[in-house]
Amino acid sequence: MRRLILCLLGLAALVSAQAQDVLEEVTVSGTRVPLTVHQSARMVTVLDTLLIREAPAQTVNDLLKYAVGVDVRQRGAMGVQTDIGIRGGTFDQIAVLLNGINISDPQTGHLVMDLPVDLSEIERIEILEGPAGRVYGTSSLVGAINIVTRTEERSGAEVHMEGGSWRTLGSGLRTSLADGPWRTQLSVSAGRSDGSSRNAAGELNADFRSAKAFLQGSYAGRAADVRWHLGLSAKDYGANTFYSARYDNQFEAGRKVFAALQAEGHGRLHLRPALYWNHSRDRFELFRGDASLVPFNYHSTNVLGGNLGGWFSSPLGRTAFGAELRREGIVSTALGEPLDAPQPIRGADREYTRGLVRTNVSLYLEHNVVLQRFTASAGLAAVRNTWSGGPFRLYPGADMSLRIGGNWKAYASWNTSLRLPTFTELYYSVGGHAADKYLKPERMQAYELGLKYLRPGVSAVASVYHHQGSDMIDWIKDLSKGEDALWMSVNHTRVNTLGEEFSLQLTPGTLLGREDFFVRSFHAGYSHIHQDKALEPNLQSAYALEYLRHKVVVQADLRLLAQLSLHVSYRWQDRVGNYEAFEGGRSLGQRAYAPYSLLDARLSWEPARWRLFVEANNLLNVRYFDHGNIPQPGLWLRAGFSYKIL
Repeated sequence: MRRLILCLLGLAALVSAQAQDVLEEVTVSGTRVPLTVHQSARMVTVLDTLLIREAPAQTVNDLLKYAVGVDVRQRGAMGVQTDIGIRGGTFDQIAVLLNGINISDPQTGHLVMDLPVDLSEIERIEILEGPAGRVYGTSSLVGAINIVTRTEERSGAEVHMEGGSWRTLGSGLRTSLADGPWRTQLSVSAGRSDGSSRNAAGELNADFRSAKAFLQGSYAGRAADVRWHLGLSAKDYGANTFYSARYDNQFEAGRKVFAALQAEGHGRLHLRPALYWNHSRDRFELFRGDASLVPFNYHSTNVLGGNLGGWFSSPLGRTAFGAELRREGIVSTALGEPLDAPQPIRGADREYTRGLVRTNVSLYLEHNVVLQRFTASAGLAAVRNTWSGGPFRLYPGADMSLRIGGNWKAYASWNTSLRLPTFTELYYSVGGHAADKYLKPERMQAYELGLKYLRPGVSAVASVYHHQGSDMIDWIKDLSKGEDALWMSVNHTRVNTLGEEFSLQLTPGTLLGREDFFVRSFHAGYSHIHQDKALEPNLQSAYALEYLRHKVVVQADLRLLAQLSLHVSYRWQDRVGNYEAFEGGRSLGQRAYAPYSLLDARLSWEPARWRLFVEANNLLNVRYFDHGNIPQPGLWLRAGFSYKIL
């Protein structure tokens, strides 16, 4: 491992020249004003169109595995359920955005990646690592992920189909209409699989059925640009041992709606109003199809939000300002305070008996100075929530970058943020859990230094960061109390994290002046994390103190023939933490997570309007665990095609 890391660093140091990569001119959301990657004073990782198109991935979750600073912990494959963390943080500590609209789920981060968009709809994925309270608000404690969709410039249509192991099938249709300043696009898709495991009785318990639809459009006017989207997703899946290793036939069904309307003016003052609505319904069955043993849990969440911001340029730089109002509400059979009047549950002979509503108000101000070799950004967010009470609290931050010579760029940043507990962390006190409704919000401040090298065909980045977290939330279990010990939600006093990241991106054809070179691109990355907080021997952590100590990612995109390409991806991960192993419902004691290596590959052929592929995930058929007691699939083969009709 040490030799591999040294090789990566050596490759980054061996190259020199002058210019910029095309990716540097992509506008990203690392600040409140639009800046390109080249201008930004923060390091924003961009998963671009080429990776989205060529990687052996079927979902956004799969793509994020190749970002070295992101921790993807699967419970179910093919995007069935995945927890996404950044830099040692948990799945509840990041903000997830769709076209800049916050779609984070206040019920639980387990469900936030139930997205309504196919990979074919996505232009890029932006990953902002580190606290981002002054940019993305209260849910971005350790970072944010912004998924940016694309609209076609011409009218057309495309259809795709695929199938594979364990009776996996999927299909979809995408149509687009371009008429003058108007753009409209609709995509629909569906998928299913029997899954890779069975319960003790030999029945399916990792199967899934899913469907999604996404309508988006835009209007480019003289005074303003307007954009809108409406997304629907439905997913029913066997949750085998997702939430308790004692029960191997759990089930979950979810429905989500995402709607948003955005605009941006073209005058000297760029006003940017936005309205959005996120709605979800969820049903959890501890015993699949049998409510007589344990009643099903039902939840319905509504998030209404609106913000009015703007920015303007002056001789002193670019200044952004604005305010956001976000109302989060839930009705449930298990979460919240008792309702004065129970509400009927649609499609069930039950009632919602509990609920909670909280409102968050955020004010922000930010100023950016962009010079030829120097960029600085400083600002703050003032936040008040009706649930936690108290006055407005301030969360400031500042970023700086300096270009050194023609190829080097140095970064430095200090940022702060907070996160409110989810409804689950506050109130989930069933099924062996005991929640604390008096949990405090989590707080974070972080320091980061970085260095970037860029020339045509080469990009290398190195960074080191220090996170100081206060009142960090986790679920823990006291093993000294025996098998019946409860999982309890608690605030850890303080967790300090020290991490380093390195990445190298090569385009050999550009370096050698041969665009037809065999290796189209090569990427390698490494991350290391150390936390100073460790649990006592008799305590077990569910999330906060389980993190990727080491992660290595290596990818190569190869041109075999003019229309034939091969993409190969390798990952090695070493996780800190342990879990209680079970077999047949009987505890086998504590086991530490074992490091594992995964190899994925995709072979693609693109004649004319066609695109055909064959791909394999976990090519070496490795047995591994992202979450304790939930073995992940072995070798999974898939093949499919897409065809542009117009």
